Parts: sequence; structure tokens; C-alpha cells
Amino acid sequence: MRILPEGRLAYGMQLPVQSQSTIYAEPWEADAGPEDLVGIARAADRAGFAYIASCDHVAIPRRLADAMSTVWYDPVATLAFLAAATERVLLLSHVAVVGLRHPLVTAKQYATLDHLSGGRLVLGVGAGHVREEFDAVGADFEHRGAVLDETIDALRAALGPEEFPVHHGKRYDFEGLGQRPRPARERVPVWVGGSSPAAVRRAALRGDGWLPQGDPRDRLPERIARIAALRAGAGITEPLTIGAITEPLYVGEPGWEVGRRTLSGPPEALAASLREYGAMGVHQIQVRFRSRGRDELLDQIGAFGADVAPHLN
Repeated sequence: MRILPEGRLAYGMQLPVQSQSTIYAEPWEADAGPEDLVGIARAADRAGFAYIASCDHVAIPRRLADAMSTVWYDPVATLAFLAAATERVLLLSHVAVVGLRHPLVTAKQYATLDHLSGGRLVLGVGAGHVREEFDAVGADFEHRGAVLDETIDALRAALGPEEFPVHHGKRYDFEGLGQRPRPARERVPVWVGGSSPAAVRRAALRGDGWLPQGDPRDRLPERIARIAALRAGAGITEPLTIGAITEPLYVGEPGWEVGRRTLSGPPEALAASLREYGAMGVHQIQVRFRSRGRDELLDQIGAFGADVAPHLN
């Protein structure tokens, strides 16, 4: 199931502010809030971004709080809030740790979001990695991969067109329970996150898209080929949306230290570098811009949409 324009390299972004891990958060985000999120979402909408994305963590244990922070907005609430402030941009959970919740609870939340947004939801799912979160809510951390596999199957049913979905599995069993409103579309696209062998296999066999976990460029071709082989072996012929997370970007000459890995320079040069992802078989790139404040980030989003994006294809 492909929801992005065929034959073109699309671009989206993980929103700042809503998650503030020290791996990627900028210092100014600590004092930012809802108004900043709305401004950034609207800028992405205007600049032709395919999607805006929000992460998912229920609670962060003390042992990880210094690195991860405890700032993690709820993705359903965040994306619903931003749906009302935007017009066309897709709303991606990147990623929802769906094993923390019963599939019917997840389906109720995300079906309502898709209904309210007019069919703009992309459900990105992942296995999760924080044991204490699972323990706190009574979820199965040890078998979270198997739980995710069945949860995807259950969500396919619960987010489908039927008012009374049916799923009979090892962990979840439901029938004769109606849920409305239904999603605006007959099928909500499910993009599977992660780069482990199990995650790659899950994306290939159960997903409509793959969201790798920041893989370097040189590792992507092998994994993309593996996904293609798995799907061919299973007789799956539907298209799969392949994603990639790019290096940090800065459009133009920054004039300040943006980090060794950051790609910066003229729009045409940035576009030429990013086109390499398309040549590998990637369909959508997730970009992140270095910035010292909201206004600089808004300028970067606008410059990317106006000056870099036209050269991506």
C-alpha cells in the first residue's frame, strides 16, 4: 500500500519539542511548547512535507532520564492537536510502542485520529526497548517481538472497515465488539520501525512501509535487498514504502558549529546528496535541521521546501 507519490522522493520530519532525547534535541526546545509545535507543523505543511511525526514513550526510568529526558508527548494527543492546525500533511506515529496497550485501545485512539483528520494517519509501530515501561503497565517485555507481530495483525482487523472486527490470536481474542467512528479510509497504512533482523523481517512481511532506525547510508542497500527478497519469497506483490533517516541538515552556510555529520551548503548540493537515497530504492526521507531557535528552524523548513525539494527528483 503506497500513499506517497510514485516515482518521487518524498520528505517528512520528526517534530522537535515533543521528544527531547539528548541525542538530537536542540537546547532551545527545553523552553518550547504548544505554540512552537503548531508553528513548525504549519511550516512543514506549507513546505510540502509528506508527514510530521511524533514519538511514543509512556514513562522513562531514572537510569535513562539523563540521556533520554522525560519529555515525550503522547503521540495521539499531539497528532490530533496538530491535525486541527494543518491541512494536508500526513500524521505519523514514529513509532508507537503498540505492545504497551491492548490492540482495541490502540485502535480506538488511532481510528478516531484518522477519522478526525480526514484520513491523514500513518501508523508507525515498533517493539520498544525500555523494560521498565513494559513492567509498569504489565506488558510482556521478554516476548515483545512476538507481541508486536500479533498486535499488527490485530490492528489490521481493528483498523479495517468492519464495525465489529474479528481477531483470534494467541494473546488477543475479540469478536462481536463494535468500534465507531471508523477510520476515514478502509485501510490505515502501517509502517514498521527498527533495523534488527527481526524488525526488517517484520517490516517485509507485515508492513506497508519500513522505518529504519537511523541506519548509515552504506547499510541501507543490503537491508532494502533483504526486504525485497523476503517479500518475493512470501509472494507479496504490493508496494512497500522504504524510508531512511538522513544526516542532520542545514540549508546554506551555517556560520556556526553544526556538527561534523551535518550536511550543509547550497540547495543544489544538498539535493544531489539526498538523491543518493532515492537511487538506493528509498521512497521517503526523514530530515532534521540544526537550529538555534524556532525562527531559524522555520527558515530552514521553508528553505528546504522552496530551494532543495524541487531538485530532489
